[in-house]
Amino acid sequence: MKTRLIASVALGAAVLVGTTGCNLIAPQATTIPYSASDGVNVPADSGPLDVRNALIVVDEEGTTGNLVAAVVNSTSDPLTLRVEVGEGSSAVRSSVNVPANRTLSLGDLSDDVEPLRLDGIDAAPGTTVPVYFQSGDGQGALIQVPVLDGALEYLSTLAPTPQPSGSLTPVGGLPTVTPTPSATPAS
Repeated sequence: MKTRLIASVALGAAVLVGTTGCNLIAPQATTIPYSASDGVNVPADSGPLDVRNALIVVDEEGTTGNLVAAVVNSTSDPLTLRVEVGEGSSAVRSSVNVPANRTLSLGDLSDDVEPLRLDGIDAAPGTTVPVYFQSGDGQGALIQVPVLDGALEYLSTLAPTPQPSGSLTPVGGLPTVTPTPSATPAS
């Protein structure tokens, strides 16, 4: 009788370990940090500013893009986020000033915060672009940031628009004034 009891306890323990033992050695997916949206989060070693959900929305040609992200400054000092897109001499460099104790949402048009415009990046939608983020005394972090276009409705307002050219066009029949150089310099 004792042998049957011991055998059934041993069999029950073997079934229990066999069905739940994977949880003892396998990593649990809920403990692994990940970016739950279209963009990526920048690791903390980039500096005291937290950069969340960073992505680039490009124009139809893929030559100009807008960096869209939430930049969180939880310090009591205003800080600057330095951004470098691409590598080498063709890298596009820019910076964003973030006030103390504030979250700056690049591309939040309801708050009049423009996205960070990146001219000359040459990136196609569906690819990633190496972007270097650095703030404060942080060593910085090089992250592969996803590139999207304005085809999705919620990204359509974030796509870059053409910059106005340097020439002016007369409006409403107003005459165009062309300056003429004088023959003698003014004294």
